[in-house]
Amino acid sequence: MSTLPRLLTDRSALFLDFDGTLADLAGRPDAVEIPPALVTLLNGLHQRLDGALALVTGRAREDLEPMLASPWPWPAAFEHGAVRLSPQGGAATTRPSGLARAIAAAEQLVARHAGLLLERKQTSMALHYRQAPMLEALCMSTLTQAITDEPGLQLLHGKAVVEVKSARVSKGAAIEAFMQEAPFAGRVPVFAGDDVTDEAGFDVVQRLGGEGIKVGEGPSLARHRCPSPEALRAWLADALSLSSPRP
Repeated sequence: MSTLPRLLTDRSALFLDFDGTLADLAGRPDAVEIPPALVTLLNGLHQRLDGALALVTGRAREDLEPMLASPWPWPAAFEHGAVRLSPQGGAATTRPSGLARAIAAAEQLVARHAGLLLERKQTSMALHYRQAPMLEALCMSTLTQAITDEPGLQLLHGKAVVEVKSARVSKGAAIEAFMQEAPFAGRVPVFAGDDVTDEAGFDVVQRLGGEGIKVGEGPSLARHRCPSPEALRAWLADALSLSSPRP
């Protein structure tokens, strides 16, 4: 696997995960620290690419908007693509049925075990065990059992988190949808992510002739590798500062 790709061009379409990619992971989702100048960097890239920048994240919009920018200024796919904000500002939401049973099972675990955190979203849920890593197997087995009879739901096992979401959505599908719309259509997609939930995005952008960038360690489909969110932010800042002037 190679290092970071060449810098972005005027024909790039940029897709970025948030946790572990733009910002370092924290013990709790609400404890993530926003790097200095991140919003300025994203605004600069958004302008430089004529709007062809989108965040593609498992986070809920309600979580990120107070942390980054309000009102929300960029296209984005939240909750793994179940909530997609188009470049024109319209929002489409895919709400699965059967989620209540998984939430109830997670609530029982949280009530019995210190260190677990349940994150409720519009269309999905996430059970975090970063502060109680010995409970990983219990979290996995409990939620697997909870969705056994729900074919419309899918379980994702990420970094110290187990998520339940609609089986119909993924980060890859969200990127494909963006790539059919202006200003993304006809460009070369670049996607940076850090977790197993980003693999579908890597597959899509590389199939479309673009570049996948895996942030951090671990096996990945991505052809490029970046050691940390800090290194990715530096690469993005270089891409902005060294980009050729507009004609």
